[in-house]
Amino acid sequence: MNRIFLMGRLTRDPEVRYGGAQNIAIARFSVAVDRRFKREGQPDADFFNCTAFRQQAEFIEKYIHKGTKVVIEGEMQNDNYTNKQGQMVYGFRVIVSSIEFAESKAASQQNASAPVPQPPAGTGSEGSDGEKQPAPDDFMNVPDSVEESLPFN
Repeated sequence: MNRIFLMGRLTRDPEVRYGGAQNIAIARFSVAVDRRFKREGQPDADFFNCTAFRQQAEFIEKYIHKGTKVVIEGEMQNDNYTNKQGQMVYGFRVIVSSIEFAESKAASQQNASAPVPQPPAGTGSEGSDGEKQPAPDDFMNVPDSVEESLPFN
């Protein structure tokens, strides 16, 4: 069985491209997952590269951005390749099967000013002033027109 569950924050805005014979959406992003136990001199978080396809990717493109806290379900895939020097480079990628918000919109806005961990080197209603306003229940308003394409129906 190959299943993984992660909860963390996006380290940057997702990159979404459309391609292939059927012009499907492909979203690539990275998630920082805090370590439960932190040791002196060790990193505070682990970073996972993720890829989502089709409706999941379109959902991510519309509603998820840098700093958003999400819960991801997916599977791990080898992302190995041989570099220009002929050396094998080993890596892993999470193929996303589902993604959900892990906090309310209000909490997300409060945490927006907090720094998002970065990997080591190597949408709501708008008010009259143009600022986004939280929905009355603190969750993002989703237009009725996109309900059919949401991945969690």
